[in-house]
Amino acid sequence: MSIEINLISDTVTKPTPGMLDAMMTAEVGDDVFKADPSINALEDKLAKMFGMEAALYFPTGTMTNQAAINLHTQPGQQLICDKYAHVYNYEGGGVSFNSGVSCKLIDGHRGMMTAEQVEAAINPPDFYHSPKTALVCIENTTNKGGGACWDFEELKKIKTVCEKHDLAYHLDGARLWNAMVKKGESPQQYGALFDTISVCLSKGLGCPVGSVLLGSSTLVGEALRVRKVLGGGMRQAGFLAAAGTYALDHQLERLAQDHQKAAEIGSVLEQLPFIKKVEPIETNIIIFEIDELKMAASSFVEKLAQKQIHLIGMGQGKLRIVTHLNYTDTQHEAFLKILQTL
Repeated sequence: MSIEINLISDTVTKPTPGMLDAMMTAEVGDDVFKADPSINALEDKLAKMFGMEAALYFPTGTMTNQAAINLHTQPGQQLICDKYAHVYNYEGGGVSFNSGVSCKLIDGHRGMMTAEQVEAAINPPDFYHSPKTALVCIENTTNKGGGACWDFEELKKIKTVCEKHDLAYHLDGARLWNAMVKKGESPQQYGALFDTISVCLSKGLGCPVGSVLLGSSTLVGEALRVRKVLGGGMRQAGFLAAAGTYALDHQLERLAQDHQKAAEIGSVLEQLPFIKKVEPIETNIIIFEIDELKMAASSFVEKLAQKQIHLIGMGQGKLRIVTHLNYTDTQHEAFLKILQTL
């Protein structure tokens, strides 16, 4: 009997037995009235963790980012982000739909731009023909960039540019946990740098639902209204928030195991004659390119699907694999052997 292996994303995970126990025993209330003790506890825990004043629980990472963008901008203004940024590519055009804001795209490296590029992209504030630049958005790790981790010193340089030009600074930290584990960085380092941070609980940490926005008490207070407008107010969602608290306590350091498995998959892929290129692997995302003269990418995906192994295509011959909590050692050994026989 074959083992089904799902490597489409780290969002496909299921709660562990310990997480389920924490969820089922959670004390709950009505969070719209800020009366859910499990959500309040998670928000307090994350705010303290990052050294920031306040936090607010959201149902999704996209909504968390969209709320942050709305807080920092006015309709007709512009934000700066890399051309690979999730807020531009994968949030349904929400930047324009929700906030009436446009994006100035930077041609960076694997989803990462330099402070020099950011400063060059700022529109002159007295030139009324162009949108007023209001915000810089960073994504760490970069999804479309293959789980790449930012150089923290470059992030500090971009902060200096933001302060010089009176721009807000937001971090889409959907996979920030992976970056911090990989590079030995602390939440406090990031909390001291950004005006707002979104962190996701339903990717590497393995929760079924949830992201959190961090910032000042004033900004998070305003975010409560924006969350309501976006339809993100939930009631007894403490059952979900309890999963987040459990994950932070028990499932954070194990991200290094996902990174190791990803590196081992990359090493095998590089040895296959029909693989054209494997992008550098730092965390849990592997992006690689098929030599279509030797094998069609669709054929590669189909061959694996026939063996109950699932991954995702990104177009133009590129494919993505993401390791995660429920990708076991047994599955890993089986997958490596299958790759070597293709």
